[in-house]
Amino acid sequence: MSQHHLPGHSRNAVTKNQKISIAGVAALGAAALAFSLVPGNSEAADTQAKDVSPAAFAVSTDAQQAVHANVAKQLTHAGQQAKEAAAKAAADKKAADKKAADKKAADEAAAKKKAEDERKAKEAASRSAARKPVYANNLDGWIRQSLDIMKSKGIPGSYEGLHRNILRESSGNPQAINGWDINAINGTPSIGLLQVIKPTFDAYHVDGTSTNIYDPVANITAAANYAADRYGSMDNVNGAY
Repeated sequence: MSQHHLPGHSRNAVTKNQKISIAGVAALGAAALAFSLVPGNSEAADTQAKDVSPAAFAVSTDAQQAVHANVAKQLTHAGQQAKEAAAKAAADKKAADKKAADKKAADEAAAKKKAEDERKAKEAASRSAARKPVYANNLDGWIRQSLDIMKSKGIPGSYEGLHRNILRESSGNPQAINGWDINAINGTPSIGLLQVIKPTFDAYHVDGTSTNIYDPVANITAAANYAADRYGSMDNVNGAY
């Protein structure tokens, strides 16, 4: 029996392998076309380099340099400020240390001077006390003490002149009282070692001595002051005065 075939089927049918081959050829052709249209690597780089303006590079470089310069300036300024602050702090500390040292030295000097002054005062007081005479509580001591007072007050007189008149007037008794002469009759008896009446004692009393007319030193000194005024000195008195 005869076989029936579709018209043209045997002539136009494409096998699976042929389809794959045709697809490959098409892909290769597209790739070749694309390759021919896209520049190579070196040509692309040259094209990009030609498309970037030299002015853009210059602007970018200048901006970077400006930023770097500004940062450097700020860092330099900050460093200078830090140095100045450190220098000021060091100077302040040095000044404070010097002030404290000076104060300490001044305090030590003042304390040393005070101690030295106190020591000298004590030594002076000790020397003064050592030089201060000690008078015997008797006629000799009374006369010598009175003479020292008379000398400090500028009242003339000698040991001999005082001693002589005392022995004549009272025999050396500081409590002696004359109750019979004219003075006693008038109510002002002569009293003490040199037989001084109270009005005369009060008028010629010497500062620094007792105000008691019976006190031996005060009596002698007041009488010597009166005799110096009336006779030039007790040394010139040889009788009732």
